[in-house]
Amino acid sequence: MTKTNTTEVLINNGVNTEALIGARGAFSETPEAAAFTFRSTCDWVDGTESINSINGYFGLGQEHERKQTFKIGSDHPEVFAAKDSAPTPPEIVLAALASCLTGGVAAVAQHRGIQLRSVKAIVEGDVDVRGILGMDPDIRNGFGAVRVQFQIDADASDADIRALVAQSQKRSAVFDLITNPTNVHVDVA
Repeated sequence: MTKTNTTEVLINNGVNTEALIGARGAFSETPEAAAFTFRSTCDWVDGTESINSINGYFGLGQEHERKQTFKIGSDHPEVFAAKDSAPTPPEIVLAALASCLTGGVAAVAQHRGIQLRSVKAIVEGDVDVRGILGMDPDIRNGFGAVRVQFQIDADASDADIRALVAQSQKRSAVFDLITNPTNVHVDVA
């Protein structure tokens, strides 16, 4: 709730910032509880199609199971002689980035007392598939560039909206994953 002179304005972007701030306090007292491990299990279906199942994770010092298992399908488009039954893995990464940044915008807006009316993130990533196809070892397999454009309608100035996006970017786990090296270990059991 934000007070303006004599009027109280209820800001509701659907984010419980009191709980998030409370978590910060709890984690400062017990930092080991802040160590989370998220998981996804991927099963091959056929061709380039696969299904990822997401449920359990470790956090707050213990294992957690969700109320339901989430499924994310993945495939390749017909131009790569595939069935095109689901988004490609790079598209899922772009969706994860958009979701993480958008959720961050909502949380920061709630904390700062800014009412959102609409938020849209349009994300594009450029890939030269000659790298993936092994045609040129100097061409990387991943994105050469990623662009995110926000369209935000809110009770705030342009400067305040830009500050929301900047803070969301600063705290985004997926933005960090994409822009910083991450140790990835691949093994066969």
